[in-house]
Order: sequence, then structure tokens, then C-alpha cells
Amino acid sequence: MKNRCTYWLLWLMLPIATASSLSTEEHPLIYKIDIRKDINNTTQLYLSNGLAEARSLNADGVLIHLNTYGGQVDMADSMRTAILYSPIPVYVFIDNNAASAGVLISIAAKKIYMRKGANIGAATVVNQTGETMPDKYQSYMRAMIRSTAEAHGKDTIVQGRDTIIRWVRDPAIAEAMVDDRVVVPNLIDSGKVLTFTAKEAVLWRYCDGIAESVDEVITQCLGYSDYELKSYSPSWLDNMKGFLMNPAIQSILILIIIGGIYFELQTPGIGFPSAAAILAAVMYFAPLYIDGLAQNWEILVFIAGILLVAVEMFVIPGFGVTGIGGIILIITGLILSLLNNLNFNFENVTPPDFGRATLTVLFGLGAGFILMLLLSDRIGREGLFRKIALNTDLEASVSVSVPAGMTGKEGVAETILRPSGKVRIEDEWYDGVSESGFIEKGMNVRVIRFENSQIYVQAIKEHEINKQ
Repeated sequence: MKNRCTYWLLWLMLPIATASSLSTEEHPLIYKIDIRKDINNTTQLYLSNGLAEARSLNADGVLIHLNTYGGQVDMADSMRTAILYSPIPVYVFIDNNAASAGVLISIAAKKIYMRKGANIGAATVVNQTGETMPDKYQSYMRAMIRSTAEAHGKDTIVQGRDTIIRWVRDPAIAEAMVDDRVVVPNLIDSGKVLTFTAKEAVLWRYCDGIAESVDEVITQCLGYSDYELKSYSPSWLDNMKGFLMNPAIQSILILIIIGGIYFELQTPGIGFPSAAAILAAVMYFAPLYIDGLAQNWEILVFIAGILLVAVEMFVIPGFGVTGIGGIILIITGLILSLLNNLNFNFENVTPPDFGRATLTVLFGLGAGFILMLLLSDRIGREGLFRKIALNTDLEASVSVSVPAGMTGKEGVAETILRPSGKVRIEDEWYDGVSESGFIEKGMNVRVIRFENSQIYVQAIKEHEINKQ
């Protein structure tokens, strides 16, 4: 009797248990990343962060909603690598355009879906004015796009007694999208760069289906009738990091760092140039440090270089080994912070990565040097910096107008001249520039010339004082 009651009780509870299991069953999670702008540092950051979040959520698939005319090849290379080696299958939905760098990203995906009227192709490398780059750039792009297509392998198709082995995505077709010299029989002749419409891409196996919306891709193409969709939402910090990590912006920040240090050394006191250099250094290193590129020791190398240059300028007269060593450390710190190395392990750093980092830093240094030459004679008197130069306030507080006939007069350095500073002549204070290198505070000086309302002095040697 007891067993029979237990049997009926279990029978009555079965529908409840079944309903409970159905109600708690999780829907497949599809994670969507929108890339509908030029391919650059910002979109690379979107993809990197999106793939990381998709992995943390155990998503069943990632769908890239793509519409782009292209962008930076180096960023596209990083993005296609992340897609190829993603543990979660990545699909792409081309909503209108996948040109240039967008082709590389699309071919890396497991499946490609396109909207009617969309296009994919025209991946020739061009510069910012639209002119075709030299063949060495095209060669690198050809190899990248060919290897990306090859990564998907081959299909084995059995038709009757025949077995056909063919590429999932023909590498020759991918290469024809870059190089107008590539000929694909029955598709394109020499002299034309290949671009597919949606229907043509389906015919040549560069599109796995045509859909009109994200929902249609997921339900009809991927086969998820009941799913959960989550989209990556970039924050303002993501956009700021992407902007600051642009090579052009990084070069400008380096220019400001070097220019700020130089002009601070040329003017007495601490003011705007120092603040500009410090702010630029923070903006340069902060996003790289957050992303794990700039390590603590690399930033310390840069700071050590700054300190050595300061010691050379403030403590050691002239310019020698200490200053040169400081410059080398500054350049080394700036370059290393752009590389994806782990301490002293550079296995993950490719020659193009090193070359790009070096060019970014050297361009900034070169521009900073040119800026110094252009502004060193203008700062404080006219031009862009006339309102923030120190000489206006100093003259108002302790300086007087310089009378004629100053040449040959002697006085005392009231501040350190490195080379600019304050000198006292006949109980009057003047702005002075040293013509004999570093001059310590308290040293005797002599006016050797007077130009553009500025006196130029040199230190009086001790034996000259004794002789007098």
C-alpha cells in the first residue's frame, strides 16, 4: 500500500517537475558588436572588449553588425586575428558595406551574411588621399587576406562517384580583392579590383546567406528560433582611450611632452610648459597602461630619462653623457610602451609593430624639434605664446626697461641661468640670457651684447675678478 501511494505521488509531481525544468531552461545567448564606422583604434577596442564580455557571459555566438568603408590596416589585422582565434564562433552581418579593411574582418568570421544591395571587396591599400600605396604594402595585405581565407580550410564534397575538395573561401578570390593583377577564371580579368554584390558573394561562397536584419540572421540563418540578444555598449572611456591611442594623437602628445620640457628649461620658474608636458605624458601613458601595453618598468625608464636630462641641465654644466643617456631612455620608454611585450619577452612583437611604434615616436620627436626651432625665438615676445610667457609678469614685478649702453657692464646672477634667468646690474634687475652655458646663482656676469630688448651675458672667471 505504501509503495502504491509513493508511485501515484511521483506520477502527480512529474508534470510539475517537467514544467519547472522548461521554465528554467536558458535561451541561447547571442552577443552583438556594432562596428559601423571607420576601422581604427576605437573599433578595435570595441571588438576586444566585446569578445571579452561575450566569453565572460558564455555566449553561444558573437554577431558583428558591420558597415564600414575601411580604415587602418594594422587595426584590421588585430581584429581579424581576434576573430580567427576566438573560442566563441564569430559571425558577421554586412549591413551595406564591407570595403578595404572591412573585407579582412569579414573573411575572418566563421560565416558571412549580407543584406540585399550590400557589397564586399575593394581591399587595395591606399593612403589618406585615396592614392594606391607602393607594392610592398599591397604585398603584405595580399598575404594577410590570403592566409585569412586559407584559415577556414577546405570542404570535401561527394557527388555520385566523384569527390571534390575545394576551399571554403577561395584565397585567390580574396587576393583579387586587393590586387588588380590577379586573374580568377570566369570571374575577373587582370586590371580590375574585385568587389562582390550580395548575390555574387553567395555564388562564389563569400556569403553564407542573405538577410535583412539581425533577427533574420539569427533565426533563419543561424537557426536560433528563441534566443537572448545582448549588445556591447561602449562607454565614454572606451571612446577616449581609442582616440588617445591613435598614432597621430600619440605623436602630438610626444611633441607636447618634448616641447614642454624644452621650453620649461628655457624659462625661469615652473609654469605652463611643465603643466602641458605632464598632462601630455599622462594622456600618452594612461590608456596604454590600462590596456596592459605600458608596464611599470617602461614608464619608470621614461621618468628616469627625464630626470637625467634635468640633472644635465640643472646640475652638470654643458651637455654630455648624462643628457644623451636621458634622451635614449626617454625614446626607449616611449617606444616600449607601444609594444605588446611581457617584460623582456618580445615574442609577440612583430617587425611591423616595432616599426610602427618607432615611427610614431620619431615623428613626434621630429615635430617637437621643428616646433622648438620655430618658437624658441618667438615665445614671450610675439605669436601664439605671448599671453602665457613668463617675461610679462616678471618685468611687471621686478624688471625695468633696459637702457642703452649696457654692453660691458658687470653684475651678479640673481637666479640660475639655464640659459635664461635674472641678473642684477647697478642695483637693477634684468632678464638675462647666458652666452657661456650654465651660470650658477651668485656668479659675476658681464653684458656682452644687447639685442631686441634682451641682454646677453657671460660668466666672469675668478682670475679676471682678481686681476681687476
